[in-house]
Order: sequence, then structure tokens, then C-alpha cells
Amino acid sequence: MPTPRLRPLGLLAGSAASAAIIEGIAQPLAGGPVAFTQIQVLQRGQPNVTMALTHFPASLERHPDWREIACPALERLCARRAPWAGLSLDRTRIMAVLNVTPDSFSDGGAFLDPASAIARGRALLEAGADIVDIGGESTRPGAEPVAPEEELRRVLPAVRALAEAGALVSIDTRHAQVMEAALAAGARIVNDVTALTGDPRSLEIARRSEAAVVLMHMGGDPRTMQIDPRYDDVTLDVLDYLEARVAACEAAGIARERIAVDPGIGFGKTVAHNLALLARLGAFHALGTAVLVGASRKSFIAEASRGEPPDARLPGSLAAALWAAGQGVQLLRVHDVAETRQALALKERIESAG
Repeated sequence: MPTPRLRPLGLLAGSAASAAIIEGIAQPLAGGPVAFTQIQVLQRGQPNVTMALTHFPASLERHPDWREIACPALERLCARRAPWAGLSLDRTRIMAVLNVTPDSFSDGGAFLDPASAIARGRALLEAGADIVDIGGESTRPGAEPVAPEEELRRVLPAVRALAEAGALVSIDTRHAQVMEAALAAGARIVNDVTALTGDPRSLEIARRSEAAVVLMHMGGDPRTMQIDPRYDDVTLDVLDYLEARVAACEAAGIARERIAVDPGIGFGKTVAHNLALLARLGAFHALGTAVLVGASRKSFIAEASRGEPPDARLPGSLAAALWAAGQGVQLLRVHDVAETRQALALKERIESAG
């Protein structure tokens, strides 16, 4: 029988969320500032069923086959998240992109020189980044693989310098050799587009390091992922994949509170797939982990708009970031830190004004 998935709906924030929780008609989403008043049950081959949260227990009497899966999923939807990589998740956190590459889709080549990369990292922190995510291999559509030795040559100076300056550094890599060296140089997060499947040593290195990890969904690999990507149901397929990867990490000794999941916007997905995933982001909280979204400057923004180049996609990037934050997403991976921080600050002030 298909696994039912729970999607929180009727989302509220700020003073409205607090009032609804006190009235008993809402629950906090992942223990954060967003609350939900409705549940939608997503199930393959079946119509979606939506009900008020207060009616959900009674619905289990009518659908006893849901009980075994739906009750734990509801608990995970509501449970407060433990700090991740030392960061409390009671507000939206910003992971800043630092590409130390010659060919990344948005800023390739701009920060390839170590001095430029380090200066950029410091500027991102000044602008309000909570995390600096350093990558030395482009994973844009069509990108060719980079040897780990070359990747290390690119990333290690910036990793070491920024970590020594007290920054929370993430290493964006799918190579175990790079993970290991970057962690030794001071990185505290591993962000892997292959969800720790791309290298047979990755799981063990992550386990031993006690680093936080980001498990991302990618359909195929960068060279082929945008060649006619297909899904039965993109939300359910990505949820199934990430749930299996979380389970594999737990079995390997990586605790769930160390894990963030990323649905992989733009990685083996059409515009319609990306928009569907964004629309249903709330469902990913039922995995019981932090949720990260990286939509910044991606091509689906231009394809949904007027074909703008990467450096003209800030408005769409901010729209996606604010939408994700409104869905309770705890981590946003962005290029434009100051602008995203300002947008989030205003959103939060409006909500608190109630």
C-alpha cells in the first residue's frame, strides 16, 4: 500500500500563529514560528484528503491503515528541531554561496583566486550570513566532474581562513577526500548534492566527524540531469528518496538532528517540478529534520518570468526565499545575503505586528 504523506496547510505566522496554538486549533510547524491548522494527506493513486487539524484524530478511525505511519509523521511535523551545526532553528538561517570555481552558472570565476574567495566570504558574513558554503566543483546542468585534488586546491585556503576567523563553514562537495580535508581544516557542515551516495567513504567520514550534513535530491548527475527529467509524482518521489537517505544515515550512526534535507530545486527537475516542490515544501518537515532550500538565481526563475540572466534574478530569488520561510523552512542557501536578510527581517516585523 502507498505510504501516506502529511502536508501542513492553513499556515499562520507571528501573533496569529501564537493565538491559534493557544486556542487549540493549530500546532507549531517543526516547533518554529509557523503554525498549521490543516492537514492534507498525500497518497499515490488516491485523491488528496484535506481536513482541519482538530479533525485529524477522528479521521484515523475512518482510515485505520493510516495510523501506523501518520501518527509518527504528525509528531515529527510538530516537534521542535534541535540546534543544527550549533545554530538554533527558531528563525530562518542563511547559508551563503561561495563558489571557488571557474564555471558556476551565476558567479563562476569571480572568486577563484584564494584572496578574492576569502574576502568574499568575510563580506558575506558581514552581510548577515549564518553559514558560508564553499564549493570547488560546479554542479550546474552539463558541468563536467572535477578531480578531488583540483577541488581541494581551490577550496582549502578559503575553508581554513574563514574557519580560523570563527565562521561556520560548510563544504559543498560530493567527494569523500574533499570532505575529509575540509573538515580537518575547520568546516563543520558537509553539503552533498548526492546525499552521501557519490563516494563509498562519505557516510563513514560524516559519521566520524560529527559534522552536520545536508542530504540533497538530484535526479541523475550534473551532466545529464536536465535531459527530460521525469517523475511519477515529484513531491512523493523526492520525499521517498530523502526518507531512505535519512534512514541510511541513521543506520550508519549519523543522528537525525545532524541532518538537513534539501529537495534539490533545479537538480534534475523541470520548471513544473520545481514549482510543485516549492508549493509543497511543508511536507518535507514530516521527515523530522531541518529543511534547506536553494532556489537562488536558478534558471526556473527566468523560465517562469522573462528569461532574465542569473544576475537579474534577485526579485525571483527573494520571492522563493520568502515563500520557503513562510513554509517553515529553516535554512536558505542564497547568493544575495544582505537582500535576503532585509526581506526576512521585514517579513518577521510585519508578522509580529499582527
